[in-house]
Amino acid sequence: MEAPAPEGPGTTEAPGPQIVPITTLEDPRLDDYLRMTDVRLRASMEVERGLFMAESFHVIERAMDAGCVPRSFLMSSRWVEQFAPLFTRFPEVPVFVGEESLLESLTGFHLHRGALAAMQRPVLPSAADLLRTARTVAVLENIVDHTNVGAMFRSAAALDVDAVLVTPRCADPLYRRSLRVSMGTVFQVPWTRLGAWPHAPHPPGEDTAHDGVDLLHDAGFDVLALALTEQATALDEVDLGADRKVALVLGAEGHGLEPSTLKAVDEHVVIPMSGVVDSLNVAAASAVVFWQRRAAVRAG
Repeated sequence: MEAPAPEGPGTTEAPGPQIVPITTLEDPRLDDYLRMTDVRLRASMEVERGLFMAESFHVIERAMDAGCVPRSFLMSSRWVEQFAPLFTRFPEVPVFVGEESLLESLTGFHLHRGALAAMQRPVLPSAADLLRTARTVAVLENIVDHTNVGAMFRSAAALDVDAVLVTPRCADPLYRRSLRVSMGTVFQVPWTRLGAWPHAPHPPGEDTAHDGVDLLHDAGFDVLALALTEQATALDEVDLGADRKVALVLGAEGHGLEPSTLKAVDEHVVIPMSGVVDSLNVAAASAVVFWQRRAAVRAG
């Protein structure tokens, strides 16, 4: 028979979760969740505050597994038991629980995916560090739709892309909608934001500045742009084999890649189309080209 647990002044009990009932929206700790339907405001505010929002069990779990630390959780009482395996990992973090109508007044929408977690934004690695071990890289140039960004990260995670670089004007991969569409795979693919694209300004007295396409070239990458140009080569005719380190550049919805990018890259590549369709949505195009690269690498 096991001996009973010792009792007395020296016994310490592990702290339980910090469940905080919400009866008013005046608590300043709830400010992280205000006006969540205002995309432009949230996109700037979350970066300034060093936070991002994770929504749903799987996205929050993947963020935490990747080392991201929650600031707080927000949910109605009916979700507390289901999300307990997550918030009990951080017993010092408040779990705000309130009526669904009150939460909707706070955030501006119904939390139909159960819960939100305000998370500390991770420190991104340098592009140079990512490129040291990568052989297949995706560059997302000025993608403005968060849904497309999330879908492209999901394809990158599924199809052996080693790293993703986002340009200075690309939408935030950690925005709530991007995270939701990516199913949390943003935390599985190493990524960072470039300081300049396609070229960095040249500091006075220096011949070169290493960022953007220059950085990729210095790391030994051939830079291929997906573009509808006269000199573009059909994707199935391009050498995407394992002997090449390849950076695949995909451009903004609508007008595509910038003219300066098209001049800076090594090759233009196009996905052949049938009928009257001239191109795919950028997220769909990314999946096609990532798969083609993966197949070529695996074929040896």
